This record gives sequence, C-alpha cells and structure tokens, in this order.
Amino acid sequence: MSNQYGLESPRAIELLAKAEALQPVLAERAAHCAEIRRIPDATIQDFQDAGFFKILQPEQWGGYAMDPQVFYAVQLKIAEACMSSGWVLGVVAVHNWQLGLLDDKAAQDVWSEDPTTLLSSSYAPVGKVKKVEGGFQLSGQWGFSSGSEHCEWVFLGAVVPEEGAPFDMSNYRTFLVPRADYEIIDTWHVVGLQGTGSQDVKVIDAFVPEHRTHKLIDGFNCDNPGNAVNTAPLYRMPFGQVFVRAVCSGSLGALEGSLTAFIEITKNRVVGPKKMKDDPFARRLASEVRCAIDEMKGVMYNNFDTMMACAASGESIPLADRARYRYDSAVVADRCAALSAQMLKASGSKGIFLGNQVLARHLDILASQAHVANNTNIYSNNLGGMLFGDDNIDLNM
Repeated sequence: MSNQYGLESPRAIELLAKAEALQPVLAERAAHCAEIRRIPDATIQDFQDAGFFKILQPEQWGGYAMDPQVFYAVQLKIAEACMSSGWVLGVVAVHNWQLGLLDDKAAQDVWSEDPTTLLSSSYAPVGKVKKVEGGFQLSGQWGFSSGSEHCEWVFLGAVVPEEGAPFDMSNYRTFLVPRADYEIIDTWHVVGLQGTGSQDVKVIDAFVPEHRTHKLIDGFNCDNPGNAVNTAPLYRMPFGQVFVRAVCSGSLGALEGSLTAFIEITKNRVVGPKKMKDDPFARRLASEVRCAIDEMKGVMYNNFDTMMACAASGESIPLADRARYRYDSAVVADRCAALSAQMLKASGSKGIFLGNQVLARHLDILASQAHVANNTNIYSNNLGGMLFGDDNIDLNM
C-alpha cells in the first residue's frame, strides 16, 4: 500500500481503524442485506457516524476533502466484509466528490439544510433532453442506481442534442435531480450484489437548471465550475478515473474476503486421509491469490499517487497514461472473478452450499463484471488504439 498522500495521517489511520471495527458487524448483516435487497439503514448510519461519506466531500460542507487513496483504502476494508456494503459506500460517497465539481449553487441546493444528504446515480446516456429557458427538461428511465433508497438526489446521464448532432457524447452531461422529481422502481432481483438496491429511477419532464448539470468534457479536462470554490488537487482529478476506481475496489475487497474464507475452509477440510491445507495445489492457489491482490492494490495506489502528484503540481496527466490507468481499473473485476472461480472450484463439494462465503463473494464479483466501467473490451480497445496511434479520445478516462 502507498504511504503517500495521507494514508498515514492521523485521520486516515482513524478512518481505517473504524472500517476494520465495522467488518464483523457488516459480515453478520450480509445475509440480511442480500435478503432485503438493500443496505440496512443501520449500516448507512454507521458509515455516517464513522465519517466515511465526508472523505471526498468539500471542506466547506463539513467534509474532509482527503485524497482518493484514503477513501479507496476504507472501501476495500468494507467490501472485504460485505461487497454490497462496499459497493454502495463507493458509488454513493464518490458523488460527494462529483457534486464539488458542479457550480457551487448545486451543492447549496443539496447540502444547505443537511450536509449529510446523499446522492445516487445512473450515468447511462439514456435520458431524453430538451433545452428550455434557464436549463433543460429531462425524461427517461435509468437502471442500476445503487443505494438509491438511501438518497435524496440522483445524478442521471443524458446527451444534450445539438443541431446536426442529435447524439454526440462530447455533449454528454450529468443531470442533478431531487427526490421529488423522480420515482424509484423496484427492479433489483439479481444473483449477485443483491444488497446494493440498484433500482431503476424514472423521471418525467423534470426541469433541471443549468447549474445542476456537469459536462463530461469539463470532467475530462479537469476544469470544472466547482473549481472556483473547491481548489484542492482532489477536485482537479479526471472524473473517469475517480468514479471507476470506486467500482473496481468493491471486487478487489471481496476477493480479499474470499481468500480469507477459502483459507478457513481449507484449514478444516479433510479429503481422504489428507488435510487439504497440506495440498500443494491449495497452497499454491492461496499464494497466487495473495500476490495478485497485492499486485492489483499496488497498481491502483501507484496510479493514483502519480495522478494526484500531477493535480497537485498543476500538470496535465498524459493521455496515454490515463488510457492505461483506465484499463488497469477495468481489468480488476475480470481478474478477481477468475481467481475467485479457482478458489470456489478448489473448495470442492462444500463450495455449492448456500452460506459458503467463497460462493457468496464469487456471485458478487461476477455481478460486478456487468458494470460498464469493468468492461475490459472497451478500455483495452482504447488503450490499444492509442498505442497504434489512433487519435480518437475516450472522454471517460
């Protein structure tokens, strides 16, 4: 783990200690979390009390405005105990960072009465947009809004049509919509990440003022309206890098928990006359998973150390590096799924029983592969294209 950018600061140490203390509580709640298909209210309150939602929140709203490495380190520990809880913490808390990128009037709309108010999201560009005086009229139905039932606002994606360009992703925006203007539709019946409560959100002709929108191109250029008041280097990071790391970290944390569960199963399992813990294959597999986890963590931390150094010095992050970092993040879910599958197979007949923690985490990791941010085909193509000299730029990196 990196020692730079605040991971050894007193506040970071305290936050990580709180995350570790919550692990047995979250592990005990995990089955109930999956059963009710949402994070229990008590868990959200635990996160609020621990200050986890403040890590990336601007200081003017009571946040800590800490560097992303601290936030992801906390998320990894939470996902190790319960991936659904880690997933929701990641994708909900990161919105407190994005809100700091919008015009400051948007943050005032959300937090002026209660700075602990939470936001969910669904960034798919499926919304229908019409320009009107002072802003936009937005309609549509979006899926996969994780943690939506705990939130009072939502970020929704859509492309603003321009003359001659009805659907140009360079005109993509995120639209900030209050709870009174959208309906949550119960659609979340899945085999993995059941506890994320990633329901659909439906909007019919909601008015969204200009200041409650965020242009993708601004997030790509690291030059946002919110930078007028939020000047910390954290808010000069590329949107595409910060959000997707909140997605891949859930899988990596869950793999850590799966390794722990696999070791416990192996210690106690006897196959014929032999103890499984003495099996060279089981030992080799545990070693490979351990080293792979540490390698992926190291890559993620090193990438963010480099990007934060650029942001702090005012330097641009080279696009070739951004393409590689984006691929490094996307490939995590695939690698975790492959390693998890090996541990599940090595668990033998015990692996198929309900309640087996290797199986439970494997299903969660499999579900994480469905997120577009974890689609390695997209980002390997982007990185490979740049290596071959293609000058097409993906604004999501």
